[in-house]
Parts: sequence; C-alpha cells; structure tokens
Amino acid sequence: MAAIKIRELPEEDRPREKLLKRGADALTNRELIAILLRTGVRGKNAVEVGGEILEKYKTLSGLTRTSASELRKIRGIGPAKAVQLAAAFKLGERMAKERIVREKIDSPELVNEFFGAEMRALQKESLRVLLLDTRYRFLETHEISLGSVNESIAHPREVFRPALLAAAYAIIVVHNHPSGDPTPSNADHSLTRRLAEAAELLQIKLLDHIIIGSPGEDRAPYFSFKEAGVL
Repeated sequence: MAAIKIRELPEEDRPREKLLKRGADALTNRELIAILLRTGVRGKNAVEVGGEILEKYKTLSGLTRTSASELRKIRGIGPAKAVQLAAAFKLGERMAKERIVREKIDSPELVNEFFGAEMRALQKESLRVLLLDTRYRFLETHEISLGSVNESIAHPREVFRPALLAAAYAIIVVHNHPSGDPTPSNADHSLTRRLAEAAELLQIKLLDHIIIGSPGEDRAPYFSFKEAGVL
C-alpha cells in the first residue's frame, strides 16, 4: 500500500504548515525531523521516515551522537540530507550544553535530568565523569569506559585523568545499569571507595557517584552514593 504523501494531507497536518501556523512546539519529534528531510522514500513519506530514524536511535540524545556517515546508511538519506541532519542534531546538543554550563550541578536530580534519558537508552554500561569548576558548574564530560551489558571496568587513574588535564575542581562519576535496576553491586561499592581514596590524595572533590536506572513502581530512577551517605 502506497504511503500518503505529505502534500495529500490536510493542510493543518502538514509539518511545515503546522509549524508556521502553530509554532514548533505543536509538532512531534518525527514531524520536526520530516521538515529537515523534506522528502520521503518510495512507500514512505518524510514523517514516516522520521519515525523510523527515532525508532532506530531511541532518543534525541542518541541522535546527537550520530555521524553523517551513519545517517547515510538509512535508506533514502543521501549525503546532503545526512549532513543537514547531523548539523541540526549537533546544534541541538550544543544548545543543551549551554544550558548545563549555566547550572550549578550539585544534586543527583540535575544529573539525572541532563544525562538520564541518554544513558537509559544504552545497551551497555557506560561510565562517565563530569568535570566541574569551583562553583560546581559543568565544564565537560568524558566517557571512561564502555563495558559489557553487566560490567563496566574503570581504574581510578582513568577517571581522574581528564580532571587533572582540565584542572577541574570537582567531579561527579555516573554510570548506567542497562537492566534498569540502579541498585549498586559490590563492584560499584568497591569502585566508589577507591575513587574516594584517590580523590583525597589528588585533592579533587568527588561530589557523587550516581547510577542511572529506569523508574519503577517501587524504585527511583537513579542511585546516589552521596544521598546514601557513602560519600
């Protein structure tokens, strides 16, 4: 069955016309992507292709990490469209980082707000370090390790190396549990103790170690070693 072409839709349902009339907030994510794509492929209009892209990369955060060469592998996206999409996603990522820079990152709630959605979408454990200045404002983030589905290995020297190079005043360590359960393992407790010892020696503040999980009826979406009284 042939897809309904966007120009065949009622005017109020066409992404461009809807944006002009009602503003960008009225559009879904796939409709916004459709505007960047402009055209679809045989059997699918641009909105449907936009939906497929979102389904493939799960989140908008996942899209921001996608290169133009990766986007070109999607059927119907040539070099020009791939470059346009990659540029738009990168602008969105940089805008988000501008907001982070203005915030004082000193609570697990803010870390979860800024990084939770992206890290929940990962299929493997990723351990990252957030570098902060003397006012606990965000400087940059570094991925230290990308482990298997249930294991992430990082030595304290690897965690603190970016902080030393950037002359960061404090750090927050974050990693995800792909299972969705943020309850710390024995290995997580052991790593936290080693990081705390290293932080004291290096005179860099370890503000928190946060484990990102998925919210459930009987559990929080994250675990904070600081809130638990370990740090």
